[in-house]
Amino acid sequence: MSQQFERVAFIGIGLIGSSLARVMIRDKLAGEIVACARTPATLDAVKSLKLADRVTHDPAEAVKGADLVVIATHLSAYAAVGKRIGDVLKPGAIVTDVGSVKQAVIRDLKPQLPSAVHFVPGHPVAGTEFSGPTAGFADLFRDRWCILTPLAGTDAKAIARVKTMWESAGMKVATMDPAHHDMVLAITSHLPHLIAYTIVGTANDLEDTLKSEVIKFSAGGFRDFTRIAASDPVFWRDVFLANREAVLAMLQRFTEDLTAMQRAIRYGEGETLERVLARTRAIRKSIVDAKQA
Repeated sequence: MSQQFERVAFIGIGLIGSSLARVMIRDKLAGEIVACARTPATLDAVKSLKLADRVTHDPAEAVKGADLVVIATHLSAYAAVGKRIGDVLKPGAIVTDVGSVKQAVIRDLKPQLPSAVHFVPGHPVAGTEFSGPTAGFADLFRDRWCILTPLAGTDAKAIARVKTMWESAGMKVATMDPAHHDMVLAITSHLPHLIAYTIVGTANDLEDTLKSEVIKFSAGGFRDFTRIAASDPVFWRDVFLANREAVLAMLQRFTEDLTAMQRAIRYGEGETLERVLARTRAIRKSIVDAKQA
């Protein structure tokens, strides 16, 4: 593939950022990559893995002269990053991100960016329970969806360039209203993680003898929950707080449905249980058919 950007700056280079950097290096999409991270350990890992041409702990230094800036920090850092880089971004630069909550990203970043900079919020819907630059791999994004949530009036060419970048990584790209994105992801991603953390926490609070048996005889369902709940706790803290309205709305609906299942079990309503279980099997089949399993 041909070079898409002369200089790319990654602000934050964990699982998602380092995976995208690997794609850019593999396919020669960037003339130069600059990586910014807070901790010396992360920067040392980036240098050891040869994921960037230069590294720095200063976001302002990282973005100087960059024609693409990818913000891949925890959501709670976005406002501070925006304030740090706003004055040094070059005119015509594209700023995008990989955050899981788009309304909060737009709220925290948009006011900090000069009018001559193109802002294209994005969310590659891909990941694992692991974090940090050593966890990344170039095929992380293959056959997954990336959702872009540009604001009205955003330069069409800038949107197209970000879309092409994610397509080069193997992703399918959709454009969505930010509020709609946050509601969709609340049920498909955020609520499942909240439930997983809660169930594993419930198991952890059991009496020691029962807890040891739960771990010893873990069936597939509980193993899946523990995998999800092994994800970065700071990342998910930020997601739940940044998308609180949508998460709480979906949690309320889930609580009502759970109460209905509780009632069906208590009163032996077998037909009700079977109807709900059959419906959920159909949803699982549709996910498999869409190659998102």
